[in-house]
Amino acid sequence: MKRRDGLGLGIYTVIALVFLLIPIAYTFVFSFNDSGKLNIAWQGFTFDKWLTVCSVQGLCEAFANSIIVGLVATVLATALGTLIAIALVRYRFRARSAISLLLFLPMATPEVVLGAGLAAQFLTVGVEKGLGTIILAHTMFCISFVVVTVKARVASLDPALEEAGRDLYGSPGQVFWRVTFPLLIPGIAAAALLSFALSFDDFIITNFNSGSVNTFPKFIYVAAARGIPAQVNVIASAVFLLAIVLVIVAQVSRAAREKRLARLG
Repeated sequence: MKRRDGLGLGIYTVIALVFLLIPIAYTFVFSFNDSGKLNIAWQGFTFDKWLTVCSVQGLCEAFANSIIVGLVATVLATALGTLIAIALVRYRFRARSAISLLLFLPMATPEVVLGAGLAAQFLTVGVEKGLGTIILAHTMFCISFVVVTVKARVASLDPALEEAGRDLYGSPGQVFWRVTFPLLIPGIAAAALLSFALSFDDFIITNFNSGSVNTFPKFIYVAAARGIPAQVNVIASAVFLLAIVLVIVAQVSRAAREKRLARLG
């Protein structure tokens, strides 16, 4: 019975992975398609699309805008979200429970509602939509994810480590930067990566608050009406390969560090 259940679970896992990887494989394969405007049917193999990725008007500009928005929004959301997470876990103050509840609202609110509400606020205040409004909007909805991620890391810290730093006559600032912050780095890094992925991928909130500024998701949405060029597949494939490389490097570094610590122990 156990063997049969294990076989069924293995088959289900393989089917699920194949189902998830088919779109990625399609994107990668068709980045080498020798196609014209319509990159739907296979026309032949070529490296030209990888060598002329910026030949499509507005594509590289939209991609650069997405990178800029993602990086700036990630830095702002990570910094603010980390401070909020530490405050919520370590301090007791009035309206603490209400703030915790409000931080979950952007995560629970549909993006179309959030995007429309932000657009209405910018219109009421008289702020011209552009790169700045996109960054503000992305920072706002990314903060919630940062707080949830870092908050779990803060709650798992051993207070004895910080107490040891204070016993060694460390000032509050020294204890934070030399003990607390290094222990928080894995959680902060995970929150930053999540924020960048959410920001880079977002279309709905961006579409409401971008004005005439184009981003990579907006470019794909508009291009879909007349045919997505193969250069879009090139950028998507490059981003996916870069993500795979980062994951491999992180895992190898982690394994090497654990082996080093085990050797010292």
